[in-house]
This record gives sequence, C-alpha cells and structure tokens, in this order.
Amino acid sequence: MITQAAPAVPPAVVPPRPAARRRRRPDLFRTFSRVLVMLIVIVQVYPLAWLFLTSLRTEQDFASGDPFALPSSLTWENYARAFETGDLGRNIMNSFIVTMGANILIVLLGMMAAYAIQVLGFRLSKLVRGLFLIGIIVPVQIALVPLFIDYSAVNLLDTYQSMIIPLAGFSLPMSIYLFCSFYEYIPKETYEAASLDGAGPYRIFGLITLPLSLNTVVTVVLVNSIFIWNDFIFANTFVLSEELKTIPLGLQNYIGAMGKVDWTATFAAVCVTITPLLLVFLVLNKAMIQGLESGATKG
Repeated sequence: MITQAAPAVPPAVVPPRPAARRRRRPDLFRTFSRVLVMLIVIVQVYPLAWLFLTSLRTEQDFASGDPFALPSSLTWENYARAFETGDLGRNIMNSFIVTMGANILIVLLGMMAAYAIQVLGFRLSKLVRGLFLIGIIVPVQIALVPLFIDYSAVNLLDTYQSMIIPLAGFSLPMSIYLFCSFYEYIPKETYEAASLDGAGPYRIFGLITLPLSLNTVVTVVLVNSIFIWNDFIFANTFVLSEELKTIPLGLQNYIGAMGKVDWTATFAAVCVTITPLLLVFLVLNKAMIQGLESGATKG
C-alpha cells in the first residue's frame, strides 16, 4: 500500500524588524551617555574657567559687579600683584620639594612592600597586607599632636622632613594596594624563568618588576600629588617660618588688615599654583588610566 506523503509546510517567515526599532535603544543610550559626559565636563571645567576669568578682572569690577558675570575689562596686573603681595615663587618651590620628596618615598617604599607581599610571599603576608589597608581609614588628625611632640624632641620641626614623612606615611596604604593589584596579574612564569637564569630577587625587581610598573608608578604619583600639593594641615602644624611655607600657607598672605582679602590677586595666585599640576595631569592622563586598568583586569 502506497501512502502519499504530506506536503511540506514552508517555515513561517518572520518579518524583519524595522531598522528604526533596532537602532532606537542604542541611539538613546548613546545620546544619554553623551549628554551625561557633557554635563560632567561642564561641571568640572566651569570652576576653572570662572577662576581664570576672575583672575583677569579688575578689583573694582569684581567688588562692584556680579562675581559670576563676565568681566567688563581684562587686566594682567592681578598676577603681578600676586607675586608682589606674597612670596609665591618660594611657596611653589617649597611645595615642589615636598611633593617630589614624598612621592619618591611613596614609590620606593610602596613598590618594595608590594613586591615582598605579592611576589616574594611569606607567612602571614595577607595579614600584613590587611594591616596596611587599615591605614586607609586612619584620619590624619590623630597623628598631629604625637608627631609634633616627637618632632620637637628630635629637632625636626620647621623642616621639609616634618612634612614629607607624614605625607608619605599616610599615602602608603593606597599605593601598596595599587601596586599589589598590579603585581597580582604579572605571570609567575616570568619570575620563574628569571630565577632559572640565575637572577636573584633584587635583580628581578630591578629588571622585570620595575619596568612593568611604570604606568602604575605614574598613577600613584599623580593621585598622591594632588593630595600632597594641596596639603594644609601638616604644613600649618609643623612649619613655623616664612621660608618653608607651601602654597596653601602662602595664600594666607593675601589676607590683609581687618580680614580684607585681595580676591583678584588671590585668584591669580591660585591660577598660577594649579597650572603645573594640571599640565602634568593632562600630559600623563593616558598612562594614569592604563595604570588603573592594569590592576582591575587581567591581561
């Protein structure tokens, strides 16, 4: 008996979605992202732009007009008065010395500590790393009185070291964390191959770990430089003479008798003091981003 096969049913054809519907969500997300980024940029850039424009306003225009309005006339006399009123050049040099000295200690000690904890390894290394991380939550204010007493006993008051040592010490926990996060993703085979070739721990650190850590070093330096450059509490506590005043302390010189402040000269001084940090950040921002990403993703 011959049975007749049932005719094949053609598959249902699903009509394609309109292109407008498929692209609607990505376009909305892209538009929202762009608007959000523009708002963030405006919020970040507007204070800097206002600061620069205000530093070019005349003193009468700033005092009599709207502080947030556009200047009616521009002048560079505020910058000349800023250097005449305060010892701005010396303040910048003192801040530069303190920032460089603290960063050198932070990088050297942070790299060596992270190398010993993460790469060499030892018993209770995780506990030591946890103790370092506890330092992140310790406020700097609790160390002012003990440090002042110790510095006065060993004649370290009113010196660069009195500012560099605590600034480096309170910045070490975060720096060690960043270096440990980066060293965690360096292949162990690299260190094993170097050890088979006869390299010791110091040689491995200098020839392998240090060159690979350049982006992380830049990140650590930039992150800590912002905190150190703008430090006021340690400088105000341990500095007693005019010769060692840093930028935050030097800005107090623009306050005159009866609390009168030369605002336009002060804004000009602030523009001069933040310019070096901004230039360094703009030049090295790519290396900083790569340093942050290297500790967050493997490969």
